[in-house]
Amino acid sequence: MTDASANPRPHCWVIIPAAGSGSRMQADRPKQYLSLSGKTVLEHTLDCFLGNPRITATYIAIANDDPYWPTLDLQDRDDLFVVNGGQERCHSVFNALLHLLPNAADNDWVLVHDAARPCLRKDDIAYLIETLAEDPVGGLLAMPVRDTMKRAGTDGRVEGTVDRERLWHALTPQMFRVGDLFRSIKQALERNILITDEASAIELAGHQPCLVEGHSDNLKITRAEDLSLAEFFLLQQGRI
Repeated sequence: MTDASANPRPHCWVIIPAAGSGSRMQADRPKQYLSLSGKTVLEHTLDCFLGNPRITATYIAIANDDPYWPTLDLQDRDDLFVVNGGQERCHSVFNALLHLLPNAADNDWVLVHDAARPCLRKDDIAYLIETLAEDPVGGLLAMPVRDTMKRAGTDGRVEGTVDRERLWHALTPQMFRVGDLFRSIKQALERNILITDEASAIELAGHQPCLVEGHSDNLKITRAEDLSLAEFFLLQQGRI
C-alpha cells in the first residue's frame, strides 16, 4: 500500500459500518444484504467508492458471525479491507479507524458512509471532498429540512411546532481528519456516550462541522418500501 505520509496531499479513505442487523426491516437477513436490482444493497453502496480515483481504500466493518459477506464477489480486491464490527455504529467505526491508523496520516481525510445508503451520487462525493479540502474541521452531506417539524409529547400528541429554519437532515458521507475523528470518538466512548453519527463526536470535542448540501435521493434504507424507491433512484441515475 502507498505510504500516505510520502504524499503532501492528504489521502481520502472510506469507512463503511455494516455490522447492523436492520431489525426494522423484519427481513430474513440484515438490510445491507437484501436484494436490490440484482445486487445486494451493500454492493451498490460499495460501487460508489471502489475504483474511485479519489479514494485510496475502503474499510468495511462487518459482524463477527456474518455469513453473507463471504458470498459476495469482493474478496480479492486490494482496495477493500474487512474488519470486525461492534455492537453499535460508533464501535464499528472506531475499530475500523484502529486498523486504518497505521496506513494513514493524521491529517488524511476519512469519509464514513452508511452501508444502507446505496444511492449516493459520485458527484456528491466529489463535491464533498472539494468543498472540505481546506476546511479546518470537516463536515457532512446534509439536506435542509423542508417539512413542517412537530415535537411529540410522551402521549404521542403534538407538543409543539419546531421552527425548521436552519434545521438540516444529516446524511452521509461524513468527512473528517483521521486523527481528529479517532480522538473524538475515543473521548466519547470513554465518557460512555454512544454517538449516532461522526459529526456528533466532532461536536462533543468542541468543533463545528460544515454542512454540505447533497441530494434527497441519498436515502437510507430502513423500511421495506424504501427498496423500491432506491431502485427508482438508481434507475434515474443510470446505475442499473
